[in-house]
Amino acid sequence: METNIRLYAFNYDEAKTYLWATVFVACNLVLPQVFHLIPQGGVIFSPLSLVILAGAYKFGWKTGLLAALLSPFVNHLLTGMPAMAVLPVMTLKLAILALVAGFTAQHFKTVSLPLIIGVVLVSKAIGCFGELLLTGGIDATIADFTIGWPGLLLQVIGAWLILTKLK
Repeated sequence: METNIRLYAFNYDEAKTYLWATVFVACNLVLPQVFHLIPQGGVIFSPLSLVILAGAYKFGWKTGLLAALLSPFVNHLLTGMPAMAVLPVMTLKLAILALVAGFTAQHFKTVSLPLIIGVVLVSKAIGCFGELLLTGGIDATIADFTIGWPGLLLQVIGAWLILTKLK
């Protein structure tokens, strides 16, 4: 189930990079508010990841990385969430997701369900390792899979639908 779509790789000297990164940061302000209506919705669904994954895959790792670095920080400043204690780990995981998604799209130049699954699993594995190094605790890492599995499904299915159906 492979789909050829138009993929971009914007650079930091292009206005489109900042325009799309701003759009993704704005989406990442709104989307978590919806999921936070569900008890532990942010932890379960990781809504910031969906936007970063789709954005970095479609518009390149530089645009995705910019949005990944700014989204948690802007959210924290405007809403108080994520909490300051989780900000470094969340930012690291989103940055890894943006890089893996962007480089995968750049290399394969196509979108497929197996590629999206691979991006999510590889970035999650690297992110969990980074979280272990930053925190020294394994509880949050285990929770990513035990509590957060619906979010992993949302990332895979949601990103694939966004990338293949919204052209």
